[in-house]
Amino acid sequence: QVQLVESGGGLVQPGRSLKLSCAASVSLFRLNAMGWYRQVPGKQREVVATITGDGSTDYADSVKGRFTITRDFAKNTVYLQMNSLKPEDTGDYYCNAYWYSIGSRRDSWGQGTQVTVPS
Repeated sequence: QVQLVESGGGLVQPGRSLKLSCAASVSLFRLNAMGWYRQVPGKQREVVATITGDGSTDYADSVKGRFTITRDFAKNTVYLQMNSLKPEDTGDYYCNAYWYSIGSRRDSWGQGTQVTVPS
């Protein structure tokens, strides 16, 4: 099993920046992809940004041009740099990692970190 620990959430004013971190308990080389998801009360968890093993990234339309997902193999950590934050970015942010074991996909989730951008 892969453990993921998020950090970096908090209360930030609109227009400011915040950087989330997700530390994995294994080498990132062992993972097929990692991503950040956001969930708000009453809604389904939605993908915010993903990064695959070959470094390809993808973003939700709502965050393109403002958020950047990166990774540090030496630290086994994935980051989400969030710039120009808006109230609609508020939510619980979860880190996800997946890999394949014996032909089956395995997923792991962090405990979540809260981001609040007041209106």
